[in-house]
This record gives sequence, structure tokens and C-alpha cells, in this order.
Amino acid sequence: MAKRDYYETLGVSRDADDKEVKRAYRKLAMKYHPDRNPDDKDADNKFKEASEAYEVLADANKRAAYNQFGHAGVDGQGSGGFGGGNGNFSDIFGDVFGDIFGGGGGRGRNTRGSDLRYTLDLDLEEAVKGRTVKITIPGHRECEACDGNGAEKGSRPETCGTCKGMGQVRMQQGFFTVQQACPTCRGAGKVIKNPCSKCHGQGRVKEEKTLSVKVPPGVDTGDRIRLSGEGEMGIEGGPAGDLYVQMAVREHSIFTRDGRNLYCEVPISIVDAALGGELEVPTLDGRVKLKIPAETQTGKLFRLRNKGVAPVRGGGAGDLLCRVTIETPVRLTKRQKELLNEFQDTLDSGDGDQHGPKKTSWFRGVKSFFDETKF
Repeated sequence: MAKRDYYETLGVSRDADDKEVKRAYRKLAMKYHPDRNPDDKDADNKFKEASEAYEVLADANKRAAYNQFGHAGVDGQGSGGFGGGNGNFSDIFGDVFGDIFGGGGGRGRNTRGSDLRYTLDLDLEEAVKGRTVKITIPGHRECEACDGNGAEKGSRPETCGTCKGMGQVRMQQGFFTVQQACPTCRGAGKVIKNPCSKCHGQGRVKEEKTLSVKVPPGVDTGDRIRLSGEGEMGIEGGPAGDLYVQMAVREHSIFTRDGRNLYCEVPISIVDAALGGELEVPTLDGRVKLKIPAETQTGKLFRLRNKGVAPVRGGGAGDLLCRVTIETPVRLTKRQKELLNEFQDTLDSGDGDQHGPKKTSWFRGVKSFFDETKF
């Protein structure tokens, strides 16, 4: 099978300079690296193609031979990873990516960006039904003044003279040899003698960014949405970290959520509890009728099927459970008090046990307790 043109593979022109070639390869390698695309053979092949193209075009002698003779001019000179040769691919890969994927011998400052966390406050209705929200987060972007290398325009980082670019130094302590980060370059392998005036040698500048986050229906407090690559940008070509958007559902004035079920308290009058009636109760889908049977006791639970929450991980909607509480009337008029006393007299004149079974049972239990207990 014929090989693709190396310039076409990297997406650069034939007169592209070393910086453009390196930037193009870094972008492709980050996209198609096997660690980021497990079990994806197509991505693995594209990663190998880009790496092979970069090895040739990043070497002045190989590039000259390729420009003159095409693939025939460099066949047999590939890296150890692509058919033998001088085995310098790991050096090239390390120069571009450092220790991100475990290679590079400690050279460069190519480190992965930090993960970020953003707490997103939601109303219960938003969490149950889902929505798309825009969030603004602090971040960084590559410094345009120095193209991200941290050095003032016209200069470039130099190989550290202490560690010779390895980022590590060895120290002899008696019988032991200790390896530690180079104190001169702090493990970077390079030093910047003339830092960029815009980013002060960091290679990046602060910049807020706005993202759209699609909140799926059914999320709950503690659920997280991972936005890959939206965290802190990496240093010198390192991959960006991830952004974790964590849900925090505000307390609701009516409903309490417990998993897929919703709970609410419904106050009813003493008359509705005794004689029964029909009430309107709220749900997240609108109002529904709740029938209260006669002689309902306080604390009674009524279940409204499928009026709860459909969980984000799948499954049917839960239920809405309404707990009725009998409300004692307040601020009674003189006449209302008289009527209640008359009503109480009618209860006392008959068989009181049949009107208050719980009360009668409780008092019998209290009497038995005192009779059996010696103080």
C-alpha cells in the first residue's frame, strides 16, 4: 500500500518551518495517541503515520532526502518503532511530549494540565427535567507572543547546563546514589534566560472561557459531568486536564427528593380528615386530584404512581408520596369554640372508644404500665 505524503499527513506546507512541523505533529499525536483511544485501530494507525512523518520532517538531513527522492530517499531510515533504523524515535517523541506518556527521560516541561471542578447549582425542576446551561470558568491559553515556549520573541529556551537537558541530577551520598530534580531548571531540562514579557516565562496567559453544559434529566446532588480536555491547559504541549461539573440541587419549598421518589406534606383540616374530601396537590407535571377517605389519620401516606423522578442512569420514574398532617384550627371565635365543646359532649355521651380507638388504646397501655410498675 502506497504511503501518504508526509507533508499531507501532518497537514503542513512543504516550506513549513520546524516550529510549524512540531506544532502540527503535537496536535495529531495528542488526538490519536493510543492512551486516549484504546482499542481504536484507526487512531493507532494515524498516530503511527503522524509519528513517522514527524521523524523524517523534523530531521534536516532526512527532510532534504525526502524532498529530493520522496519515500525512496528515506526508506530504511525510519525509527525503531517503524521498521528498524537508528532507534531515535523515543528521543523525538520525548522532545515533543516529555513525560506525559512515560517517555522522554525527564526532558521538557510537558506536563498534563490540572483537572478542575465546577459546582453547578440547580433547582429541583431543572435537575429532574434537564437543561443546557452556560458556565464561565477561569483558565489559560497558549501565549501568542512566544508561541507557548516562554521565551521572549527572537530567543528560545536553552538546554540546562547543569543536567544537560535531562531534568534530573545524581548525587552521591556515601554508598548511595540519589537522583532528584535538577535545582537549576527544576526538572524542566531547559532554562529561559530571557522570559517572555507577556507571560513571564510561563508559556500561557490567563483567559476565562464560557462552556455550554448539557445537564441530562434526572441528575441529583453529587452527580458529575466530565468534560474531557476542558480543564487547565498543559505546559509546553502537555494535554489539558478535564473539567468536572458537579451538581448541587437546591432545597425545594414543597418537595423532598429521595432517589427516584419525591415526598411532600399535605395539611388537611380536621373536617376533611373526619368526613373525607378531595384536594388538589402539586406535582412537577402539574396539579392532580388527591382523594382523602373519611376517618383519615395524621401521617397517612398516599402514593401517586410515576409522579417522581426518572433517574439519570435509566429506569422508570419513581412515585410522589404525600403525607397528610391534620392541622389544628387556630384563632377560633367564641361560637366556634362553643360548637367544638358541643361536639366533644356528643363524643363523651356515647361510647367514646369507638370514636378514638388510638387514644383509648394508648390510655389503656399507660394504665397497665403504672399498674405493673412499682416506684
